[in-house]
Amino acid sequence: MGWAQALHSSLAVSSATSNESDSEILGYALDTLYNIICNDEEEEQEETQQKQVDDLGAQFTDRFIQDQENITLLLTILEEFDFHVRLPGVKLLTALLKNQCAQLQGIILVSPMGVSRLMDLLADSREVIRNDGLLLLLQLTKGNAAIQKIVAFENAFERLLDIITEEGSSDGGIVVEDCLLLLLNLLKNNSSNQNFFKEGSYIQRMKPWFEVGDDNSGWSAQKVTNLHYMLQLVRVMVSPVNSPGATASCQKAMFQCGLLQQLCTILMATGVPADILTETINTVSEVIRGSQVNQDYFASVNAPSNPPRPAIVVLLMSMVNERQPFVLRCAVLYCFQCFLYKNQKGQGEIVATLLPSTIDANSISAGQLLCGGLFSADSLSNWCAAVALGHALQDNLTQKEQLLRVQLATSLGKPPVSLLQQCTNILSQGSKVQTRVGLLMLLCTWISNCPIAVTHFLHNQENVPFLTAQISENLGEDERLVQGLCALLLGICIYYNDNSLENYTKEKLKQLIEKRIGKENFVEKLGFITKHELYSRAAQKPQPTFSTPEHMLFDHEFTKLFKELEGVITKAVHKSSEEEKKEEEVKKTLEQHDSIVTQYKDLIREQDTHIKALKEQVAGLTSQSEEMQTTITQQLSQIQQHKDQYSILKLKLGKSGDQGSALDGAQVNGLQQEELTQLREELDELRGQQSLLQTQLSDKDALINMLLLSGLNNDLCAWRTCQRHHFSPRFLSVVVLQEVESLRVQVQRQAAEISELQTERKELLRRAETGVSQHHDFTFLYIAYLELNILTSLSSNRTALDTELASANSTVAILQAEKTKTNCSCCLPTRTRRSCHSNRS
Repeated sequence: MGWAQALHSSLAVSSATSNESDSEILGYALDTLYNIICNDEEEEQEETQQKQVDDLGAQFTDRFIQDQENITLLLTILEEFDFHVRLPGVKLLTALLKNQCAQLQGIILVSPMGVSRLMDLLADSREVIRNDGLLLLLQLTKGNAAIQKIVAFENAFERLLDIITEEGSSDGGIVVEDCLLLLLNLLKNNSSNQNFFKEGSYIQRMKPWFEVGDDNSGWSAQKVTNLHYMLQLVRVMVSPVNSPGATASCQKAMFQCGLLQQLCTILMATGVPADILTETINTVSEVIRGSQVNQDYFASVNAPSNPPRPAIVVLLMSMVNERQPFVLRCAVLYCFQCFLYKNQKGQGEIVATLLPSTIDANSISAGQLLCGGLFSADSLSNWCAAVALGHALQDNLTQKEQLLRVQLATSLGKPPVSLLQQCTNILSQGSKVQTRVGLLMLLCTWISNCPIAVTHFLHNQENVPFLTAQISENLGEDERLVQGLCALLLGICIYYNDNSLENYTKEKLKQLIEKRIGKENFVEKLGFITKHELYSRAAQKPQPTFSTPEHMLFDHEFTKLFKELEGVITKAVHKSSEEEKKEEEVKKTLEQHDSIVTQYKDLIREQDTHIKALKEQVAGLTSQSEEMQTTITQQLSQIQQHKDQYSILKLKLGKSGDQGSALDGAQVNGLQQEELTQLREELDELRGQQSLLQTQLSDKDALINMLLLSGLNNDLCAWRTCQRHHFSPRFLSVVVLQEVESLRVQVQRQAAEISELQTERKELLRRAETGVSQHHDFTFLYIAYLELNILTSLSSNRTALDTELASANSTVAILQAEKTKTNCSCCLPTRTRRSCHSNRS
């Protein structure tokens, strides 16, 4: 314990100072701790001694981490930029993680900014520290989802992908491998990080990794390793154990960015190492599994051969070729299974290649390869072909019925036999266990949930006796698997029997089992399958992974089918005839009930359609109502504006004159502003002219009066002059006065008429204010009409006044001329004037 305390004190003192010599001492202290805790793997020691050393390193680690302050201090030291301090600190923490990973992860997790400090190591410009930081993060992220999430959200994906690109991607060295391993730690079995990786568009950045050139010779061991881990990263994102939604979105992204196309290019390339080719096939399998778009694309891929062949055909040729590596054949089978998974279109295309009408003698089809593998001498080819063909029938009743049409020519001169019959013939020949297990799985998949196929199978009189004989025997463990599968096949014949064959009805088959085998023995043989180790291993995951070819006995999809049928077959065998009848009655009742339910469903569907139509209609009416409401709101707003304008008009009418008020009403009643302005200008002009005329008339009256007063002394001369012209001066004055008086009366009459019109307009406005709302427009229009009449009348009166004024001017001119002449006559001799004056007297 003393060494730990001493070293802790040394670390604390050295880290608290910035002296260069103290930093050197700190580096030596860290190296010392590392040498104590780390086990030197390079030394050659005995196994027992090595175990003791391992235990000693773990004990030292326990001592060191008992005080969590040591780890906190070590994390603080890692912030020191000095190379001789930071590098040994990284190595020490890595060694501690190797010895006590879980405990140290817990301490770092609760330490403030603990993970963030370690992430800073990836940004160090010194490659040695950065690379050792990668190894540290590799140990830190093992098996701890919380730390994995923190590291991911500290921008680890961006930094790691940048390092991979800088180091040359697949052509890079060991650093690329470390980055890929760290990415695998962060993504594997961590749905949160997988979603973050997908949402961050990092899948698109994986495509350049697989851009392999035309010259594929000389693959280095490091490149093979790097590409292998890159393919594993792709598989992690689309693994069947992930949630279906997450897998589907990743598959879609891989197709859209061209990653699937790039993988298919590697798949069809030449010179690719076998292990990379195998892993590429497995990767493509999971990228297309359950994705219709990706499956359709894969079906369109052709191999670069002459003539071009579909990639599926080329892969199946490898699967049924016994000279190909075992792992490669397993990968091809997995790829074929994934291609047909939830792909009824692909299933139909495969089965169609087996039908007589689609066989092309000049080309090799998938159906021909499957039949060839099914009946070859290689048991592994038999098993693979049987399982592959079973996947073409999985959950597809139509293809099960279509496959009954397939006829095979076994030899010359003999009639063709059906594929179903040929499979049972091979079973009865006592071939290898692997072959028989594969054929039995194919038959069980084929006739399950297909009464027509059950009838075809039972129609051969040899099939049922063969099955009962196989089940009743006492054989070894491998043969017991065959017996269990035979029991399953016979049970399917009972459960899906439509009783169309009199000799093999449900009841007769159950009686046969009871007599020849025994119900308990039958159920025991059936239950043996689930207890087998290979069955349990196959049920774990879809990919067929087997250590040796002999272990290839069960398929993943078949294990799900067996689990589904085991219980119902056991119940069907134990049921008595009375229970069977009751069940039939119940089934009929259920069918009737289902019929009623179907009718109600149809009715509900119709009602849903009607409701949908009504909802659409309501939506349309609602939209119309909203539009009308909007229109009404706008109209109400306009009405309010008119009311406001009307109120303003009333205020203006109270302040302005009668004639100005009449023109303002025209604006309220919809007249254009320009027209109103023009009318106002004309009215003002007429008023001015009228006022001018009145002024001129007044001036003329004054002038005439002045002339009359000034002419009293000159009457005699004027009289003489008039006598010469035969006119009376008094008469002329009277005429002028009459004309002026007539003009004055006319002006007064026009003023009275205007006053009357203004009074009428005020009355109309008053009635408009107190009257019914619907007469507003008519009243205002009428007011405008009256105002226009006033303007017209004033215009005509203006013309008449101009004429009369001209006449008055003419009269005044005559009078002025007469006055001038009178003045001229004043120049006569005095006696003459006196004579005239006396005569006038």
